[in-house]
Amino acid sequence: MSENPESGFKFGLANLKPADSGNGKVKVTFPDGATREYPSGTTGLDIAKGISPSLAKRTVAMALDGALSDLADPITHDATIDFINREDPRALELIRHDAAHVLAEAVQALWPGTQVTIGPVIDNGFYYDFFRNEPFTPEDFAAIEKKMREIIAKDKPFTKEEWDREKTKQVFRDKGEAFKVELVDAIPGNEPIKIYHQGDWFDLCRGPHMTSTGKVGNAFKLMKVAGAYWRGDSNNPMLTRIYGTAFAKQDDLDAYLKQLEEAEKRDHRRLGREMDLFHFQEEGPGVVFWHAKGWTLFQAIVAYMRRRLAGDYDEVNAPQMLDKSLWETSGHWEWYRENMFAAQSAGDEAEDKRWFAIKPMNCPGHVLIFKHGLKSYRELPIRLAEFGIVHRYEPSGAMHGLMRVRGFTQDDAHVFCTEAQLADECLKINDLILSTYADFGFEGELTVKLSTRPEKRVGTDAAWDHAESVMTKVLEQIKAEGHNRIRTEISPGEGAFYGPKFEYVLRDAIGREWQCGTTQVDFNLPGRFGAFYIDDQSNKVTPVMVHRAICGSLERFTGILIEHFAGHFPLWLAPVQAVVTTITSDADDYAREVVAACRRAGLRVETDLRNEKINYKVREHSLAKVPALLVVGKKEAETRAVSIRRLGKEGQNVQSLDDALKALAWEATPPDLKRVNG
Repeated sequence: MSENPESGFKFGLANLKPADSGNGKVKVTFPDGATREYPSGTTGLDIAKGISPSLAKRTVAMALDGALSDLADPITHDATIDFINREDPRALELIRHDAAHVLAEAVQALWPGTQVTIGPVIDNGFYYDFFRNEPFTPEDFAAIEKKMREIIAKDKPFTKEEWDREKTKQVFRDKGEAFKVELVDAIPGNEPIKIYHQGDWFDLCRGPHMTSTGKVGNAFKLMKVAGAYWRGDSNNPMLTRIYGTAFAKQDDLDAYLKQLEEAEKRDHRRLGREMDLFHFQEEGPGVVFWHAKGWTLFQAIVAYMRRRLAGDYDEVNAPQMLDKSLWETSGHWEWYRENMFAAQSAGDEAEDKRWFAIKPMNCPGHVLIFKHGLKSYRELPIRLAEFGIVHRYEPSGAMHGLMRVRGFTQDDAHVFCTEAQLADECLKINDLILSTYADFGFEGELTVKLSTRPEKRVGTDAAWDHAESVMTKVLEQIKAEGHNRIRTEISPGEGAFYGPKFEYVLRDAIGREWQCGTTQVDFNLPGRFGAFYIDDQSNKVTPVMVHRAICGSLERFTGILIEHFAGHFPLWLAPVQAVVTTITSDADDYAREVVAACRRAGLRVETDLRNEKINYKVREHSLAKVPALLVVGKKEAETRAVSIRRLGKEGQNVQSLDDALKALAWEATPPDLKRVNG
């Protein structure tokens, strides 16, 4: 007897119903390794019933050879099988998919004549797009959710049929569902047309689905509405998109809603306004207008990174605009052009009317810098770093504050090394990434993912074998040295076409995951540009090129930091580290002395000598997230002291000016310098 860890159901051969005799058998392998033959065409439901009625009752789908399938699907080939219940993590996608179908039925029941279009599962939920003359609003959610619960309570089975293509189109024409007719036309001719019924209502869908609508449960919520063009084309009709989310358990939904509430409080766009850090405007879509305080924060991050790279990397700078022929050589013009910006002289009579591309990444420029001058194996590894401003086209609907922009600063670097040096370089990069995240306050669980060779790729199998072997061993070492802080995953087939890669995913203060760092092996670019070094046999050898980024987009990383700290930065990062303010004007001169002393100590400090009540000043500077408020009055001036109020803490602490400055200066020292200075 063995146990399926996903379902908790114990089974073995003794539980299995004997297979029927006859020709045409399939061999089914269970999670415990047991195998059994069944007549070809036996369904997953038949097998589950044969093991245990209770298993059949709680199973909502199955995984055949790892792929989710309808439980009622016939099994026509030898396969592994795993039964999926609602609590299985793999069922979450099905719960949300089925919820989208229930949403569509509820909307059409409440507003007959509404056309349904598509309703996919997305990160953290689902949506469905509808077409009607009057757009839906959040005020409609209560009625829709009530109807959804009624449909779920009826617990109608999901049943699948395959229809003739022309019949399907005619049925939807008769129903007035023009968008569905278009969708049928878009399905490749060799694919079957699948229709899923839930009672009398049906929809065009690839599937799979759970066994019935009741399995959706009641842990769902409609979240928001938005406009969306049909098929993302502004020439097409505008649809109303209703977003929702769903979970297996109410506790999971409650936790998610609480996280969203906390995330709203931490929204970097709101905090950016309150703290006077940055803004956006229409004249520069997707590019940041940094204000003085925001730029100070940004430069503190850059300065930290520069210090961490010193001694190991050479900082370089490649041009912003390069002739499109270079991007043709690199392959970007063919494969990445839709994400690029191009420019030429604006003058009608300009002599040079060539097209230039504004660089979307730094790597081609770094290859050209490596190529400039003959390189020996003795010089390798060569590490070139750049805080390069790059531009990539993003649709207007995809842009989101600092998190998704069109112009950003990449903290990437490129390591040119030999194959023998690859492992050490990957480990060196890993140590840099992990220590950097810790310094910025991300001390919780991290995930490192290894993405391996995709089907379409460049480079020899031998080169891929070597790189993947090296990176697998590195991944094992990373996990072993991670002291249970590092989770590792392998994503087969998810590597870039030019090489395998590591992705570093950090977790913020409220549990959200952010993919930031990358390490990517490149078998493609150096060869395209004819880059080489001279080995110890005087042969020309193409170097291994490793792309690495730590923060990735520095703009995005800044946004992540704002939300991680909720604007309450550690002192070394805070744009304004302290404000010196007065209780009465009698202390103005002393306040100016305190400010001067703070600046000599290296602190970023401002003065507030306004004739306002001290409580008003405290509230205002607290809203701006100033970490320390140094309050001085007549008494403090006489004793050369300061009264310190700390953000988020009650009360105040009176210290001598010298002691306060010493403590604040040490606290304001970046963590990397603290390590150096002891």
